[in-house]
Amino acid sequence: MYNFSQMNKTIINQSFLSLILSALLSGCFIFGEPTEFDETTGRSDLWILQQSENFAENRDWVKAADYLEKAEKRFPNSKLAPQIKLNLAYAYKNGFREAEAIGMLEKFIRTYPNHPSMDYAYYLKGVVLFRDRGLVKKITMQDISDRDVTQLELAFQALKELTLVFPESKYTPDSIIRMSYLMNKIAERELHVARYYMKRKAYVAALNRAKYVLENYRQSIHQEEALVISISAYEHLGIEDLKKDTERILEKNYPDSKFDKQKLTSSKKDWWRFWESLYN
Repeated sequence: MYNFSQMNKTIINQSFLSLILSALLSGCFIFGEPTEFDETTGRSDLWILQQSENFAENRDWVKAADYLEKAEKRFPNSKLAPQIKLNLAYAYKNGFREAEAIGMLEKFIRTYPNHPSMDYAYYLKGVVLFRDRGLVKKITMQDISDRDVTQLELAFQALKELTLVFPESKYTPDSIIRMSYLMNKIAERELHVARYYMKRKAYVAALNRAKYVLENYRQSIHQEEALVISISAYEHLGIEDLKKDTERILEKNYPDSKFDKQKLTSSKKDWWRFWESLYN
């Protein structure tokens, strides 16, 4: 005969075990997900800053930024808050988080307009924006011709502001070197576009590009080409007075130019092609 009593006990035991197992599995819903241990909890801003510097020395930019982010949020008004923001911007830069680095530097500039490290903030902003990595390479004629130079212009303006406001800063000499490079690259790109317009007979557009270089980047190595493009554009447009004025400027400033020989054998309408031939 089947033992119904034994069967009921088995069912009860199985139900009880299932209930215990269910409770264990659902424990995370009762108590929440386990949280990662945060070593910075209860620590001072100085302690967190020092620890982040240790991470930075080991080039652990992720960990350094993580600690500094916590310090920046917990101690917004401490005496170390400015240093925390600058260090965080630097960690972002080295961690390839450029947008966040710029945001933190702009926050620093707004919050502490009279801070002694303001020159460094402007310098670091310019460096972060200095995205073109060809500083130590020979300047070529086409390596940025297909690029948007907006970022280079922003970098130039940030470094320019540093040199104007803090001419005696220890960061000014390096800023001037970077500005010179950026100025030449921006001018180069503008004239590449100007040649593009010349080939398509959009002479007014080409002239505007050349004039932009002449007016905004007077110290660039591309001034001569900008003058020549202007002369060719004026010739095509039939604007004689401005063409002659520009020719006088060209002859006065570049009396020994390699382009001078080309002038004797080609039409003024085609003078701009001298540089086109160099780039191809």
